[in-house]
Amino acid sequence: MSRSHISVTDLVTEENPACPVAEVLDRVAGKWAIGILVAAAKGPVRFTELERRVEGISRRMLTLNLRKLEREGLLERTVYPTVPPKVEYTCTPMAMELHETLMTLVDWAKRHSADIARAQEAYDAAQAADVA
Repeated sequence: MSRSHISVTDLVTEENPACPVAEVLDRVAGKWAIGILVAAAKGPVRFTELERRVEGISRRMLTLNLRKLEREGLLERTVYPTVPPKVEYTCTPMAMELHETLMTLVDWAKRHSADIARAQEAYDAAQAADVA
């Protein structure tokens, strides 16, 4: 292999923290992070509203993911001095840019879901024929 040849699979691994793409995707592409960002993109949102919008998430998971997204610079947390305290979460400009990208991916998935299902069926049928 030449010195200039770089294997992409060598770059995108957990063992190689120098790969910014893998590192960023690991942080923002989690199961709950995407749902939270999509739910928060519509404007300031309170914890209980996020809990309702992100189907299936527990309070503990929501809390952990909100902290993570705040730490990553994707959410801003605002605490209002009221009794009881009012807390709102807002997407940062960086998160809004990511939201646009996520929505493009969602649109792509909607357009191609039937194609993917057909490809899976054809693959499975070919595999079953090879086994028989």
